[in-house]
Amino acid sequence: MPGTRVTGSHRNREIGTLFDSELWWRDQYQAIEGQGYILRSRYHPNWRPSWKRSGKDFFTAEDGQPTLFPTAMDATRAWDGRQVMFKKISAGIELEISQYLSSPGLLRESHNHCVPLLEILELPDAPEQKLIVMPFLRPFDNPRFQTFGEFVSFFTQICDGLLFMHERNIAHRDCTANNIMLDPSGMYPKGFHPVQINRSRDFKGRATRFTRTWRPTRYYLIDFGLSRRYSSRNALDEPLRGGDKSAPEHRLGRLCNPFHTDIYYLGNLIRQRFLRVHNGFEFMVGLVEEMTNENPAERPTIEDVISRISRIRDSLSEFKLRSLIMSKKDPSLITTYRWSRQVVRTVEYIIWQKAAIPYA
Repeated sequence: MPGTRVTGSHRNREIGTLFDSELWWRDQYQAIEGQGYILRSRYHPNWRPSWKRSGKDFFTAEDGQPTLFPTAMDATRAWDGRQVMFKKISAGIELEISQYLSSPGLLRESHNHCVPLLEILELPDAPEQKLIVMPFLRPFDNPRFQTFGEFVSFFTQICDGLLFMHERNIAHRDCTANNIMLDPSGMYPKGFHPVQINRSRDFKGRATRFTRTWRPTRYYLIDFGLSRRYSSRNALDEPLRGGDKSAPEHRLGRLCNPFHTDIYYLGNLIRQRFLRVHNGFEFMVGLVEEMTNENPAERPTIEDVISRISRIRDSLSEFKLRSLIMSKKDPSLITTYRWSRQVVRTVEYIIWQKAAIPYA
């Protein structure tokens, strides 16, 4: 109900208004604007909730959508209207690694799939904090993958990205589902709302989108907060448990090789998000089993994984690559409908010479 108050840990808050974790962003609004970026109206110091005037429920209003993470915030770059993402960090290893991976020489390398660092903002009222500015990205599996060719493109790109890091003796240490994203600029040419990501930017309807095959996308590894750079890939280090806590070596509580664990994370992501929930991924079973081997030393290197996926890719027919990925849980009626739509799409792809494995 409008006007209802809920009791938080520090203050009473009207439903729909700013959470405690959002107040910091409101307080920095003008400093951020002064450096060329605009936060959503919700964070303007003089913001008044629109639903109080319209009489609607707060969750139906654009300015009723809170940020989902206290250390991250979306914004618009003033001079060109580009959506970007801020991350609030302190000076340290994460910033050093992010800057290194985004150095001019490395940014030009095609297999660098580490999220680029666009700018670093200094805030006068918060000298201990820095805002790193990054492209505005989207979860790697939203929208769902349509074809096996789209999956092969995704897996190949992320393997290339991990190789790029490992070649420089950097272990990501948290290359799990939450830290792999896609560049939506081609698939979503008009953008989308940063909280309700299937809505348009103005929150007035559904976001317009294209498939990965029609407009190929690029995938990125993000969040280097747990990443470390070593003198070689033979390193041993304390296990750091990020988004995936199932790695066998973590159960032992001993020093382990973080590069071996990166391979496990990627293999387990494919097992959990694809093999266990979709049909037709038999071609990945053997490789995933090797990547998630209980003995870390027996897992393949990222070079071995890339060699294997290259051979797998060559063994897949164009019919297989263009075939629809079907969920094991989809009712037969939905599967039939999706198949019929995919037949039409495939004809269009062939006519317009869209590759079965789409690369940006």
